[in-house]
Amino acid sequence: MTRVVAGTAGGRTLQVPARGTRPTSERVREALFSRLEHLGAVAGARVLDLYAGSGALGLEAASRGAVSVTLVESARPAAEVCRRNAASLGLASRVTVVAERAERFVDRPVVAPWRLVVLDPPYDVAEAALATVLSGLVGALEGGAVVVVERSARSPEPGWPAGLRRFDERRYGDSVLWLAEPAP
Repeated sequence: MTRVVAGTAGGRTLQVPARGTRPTSERVREALFSRLEHLGAVAGARVLDLYAGSGALGLEAASRGAVSVTLVESARPAAEVCRRNAASLGLASRVTVVAERAERFVDRPVVAPWRLVVLDPPYDVAEAALATVLSGLVGALEGGAVVVVERSARSPEPGWPAGLRRFDERRYGDSVLWLAEPAP
């Protein structure tokens, strides 16, 4: 069972797509959002959740005070689960679901910069494809933004493009989180 850890929807359960996703564990989300809240990256933020799956990461941010959250998921059944989750948690007014590939979404013109971007791509997403998405984010971030990439602990560190630099790495069992920020 996947639940929202804290905030206005804390303890409420999330639907998970029948296949094709692996939601971030509750333990990892709790640790991640503790770190993000310490950094001031959540409350009042515009948040982008790429490869959203069930929407667990973005919905956690909305529950904890993000002003708007965009969930991007290419699999239409999973995007529908994201919509249902946002509605059932009472967060639909602050959550937008986009059924599109992350690579295409980051090519769009930037309407307003993001303060927090979380990426939890499927393990089979190639490192080169992830690097392309990260490159597409560089001009779309506000100063002091945080970009989080979650991967298998067996995966190499992402290839950070010019304009992003890693400032933290956290390992939790089979998951690793890399945190980056706009480079000066």
